[in-house]
Amino acid sequence: MHDLQITPLGYAMGAEVTGLDLTKPLDDLTRRRVYDAWLKHVVLVFPGNAHLTPEQHIAFSRNFGELDTHESQAPETLLEGNREILVVSNKPRAGRPSQTRNTGRNWHTDLSYSLRPAKAAALLCKEKPAVGGDTMWANLTMAYETLSPKMQAIIADMEAVHDVTLVRGLNQRDPALVADMRRRNPPVVHPMVRVHPETGRKSLLAGERVSHILGLTEDESQALLGFLNQHATSPEFVFRHRWRVGDIVLWDNRCTCHVALPDFDQTQPRHMLRCSMKGEAEGRLAEAGPAATKEQMIQTVASLS
Repeated sequence: MHDLQITPLGYAMGAEVTGLDLTKPLDDLTRRRVYDAWLKHVVLVFPGNAHLTPEQHIAFSRNFGELDTHESQAPETLLEGNREILVVSNKPRAGRPSQTRNTGRNWHTDLSYSLRPAKAAALLCKEKPAVGGDTMWANLTMAYETLSPKMQAIIADMEAVHDVTLVRGLNQRDPALVADMRRRNPPVVHPMVRVHPETGRKSLLAGERVSHILGLTEDESQALLGFLNQHATSPEFVFRHRWRVGDIVLWDNRCTCHVALPDFDQTQPRHMLRCSMKGEAEGRLAEAGPAATKEQMIQTVASLS
């Protein structure tokens, strides 16, 4: 552990961890130090791991929580023989376009459209384009804590509906697989403000896969969501990572959202492997339909007049 170095990379979050051999188990003291650094810096970068086997990637990820076996995902998107690993790639698979070639193209918190959003994820870069293909993370704790006390009070008890159909580029995928994704992931409700189970700090659960806020009209909902999403992804809350082959990036999904940028030559490969850890908090299935429109509210008021 004497070679372990943790170097901050950004103000909002982000640090690089060097001096570890991830092909070997972490001893308890090293694991505790890395885990504490992760809670502090939110996003950790571990360079130089292109040689990791899937089994070693899985073993390393288990240091941060119970692994998800991806029941919410289409089996075709998982690594053969390793359900714990999702393949995020624009390379064809089995002679067909990859179903994850445009994954992550809007701001989102991983698996927020499921009943149990991920605790964390560890994404390994195996191949990358010559330039671009970056990922950006937004610190949703900083975003919440910089809201005015009045706005914090307004959203304190609000809930919102998260919908897999809002995944950008979903309609470009195989229709049968899209139908299966919708079946696996009906709309779900989560609180707009979350309390981190380990740090105790509050954060927004914002992003572009939120369809509406319960109890508000469509116009009210979209206006408030627009403001919160714009605020949450302000540059001062964002860490941008420029990938290198062999990077593993570990992030705390309980207090961040992120976006994978399509800022690269799409004919060049971008091939990543992701392990996700199961989250602690569960939502519930959405019972109500979309938010009421202004016209519907007018009709409702008119009928009572």
